[in-house]
Amino acid sequence: MMSKKVLVILGHSLDDSFCAALSAQYAVSAAAAGHQVQILKLGDLQFDPILHQGYRQIQPLEVDLVQAQAQIEWAEHIALVYPIWWGAAPALLKGFIDRVFVPGFAFKYQENSSFQVKLLKGRSAHLLVTMDTPPWYYRWVYRLSVLRQMRVTTLEFCGIQVKKTAIFGPVISAKPEQRSAWLAQACALATRI
Repeated sequence: MMSKKVLVILGHSLDDSFCAALSAQYAVSAAAAGHQVQILKLGDLQFDPILHQGYRQIQPLEVDLVQAQAQIEWAEHIALVYPIWWGAAPALLKGFIDRVFVPGFAFKYQENSSFQVKLLKGRSAHLLVTMDTPPWYYRWVYRLSVLRQMRVTTLEFCGIQVKKTAIFGPVISAKPEQRSAWLAQACALATRI
């Protein structure tokens, strides 16, 4: 197995959340498997999450976002850990993506073409997602809508290939044994990068 540069992005604002526990376990396990690991906690960053001009004019990036882009460029594999709130990714994560995955960094428009150049090609990803909805209900009733959105129209749009999506839930009613099993699942996923 070749060592990879792994970036673990925590898309939850709280350090004592189950997402934080999953991201910490993933990072420790990836490091134990011989990978170089960096952790990016979005809740620790200082930035304006709003695209005030859309993509008509790219806002100057705050120092934390410049560093985040450097970490993404460094990474060969990204683990994105976040909760589903109100059927979507948290506003913090959405704002981060809006501000960081901008034209010229994550993709480039082509003249006279409807297709973009994927500037983050060559990277893989794992999605680790928590929810309070039972995963079977989310799969069959909501059709995994927000997971497809993150995988296809965000990451794959920019060239990042999602290798695995792990769904953990319902978290709100999970017993300690269940949470331990989920942490073990995150550990196993990190060892198979």
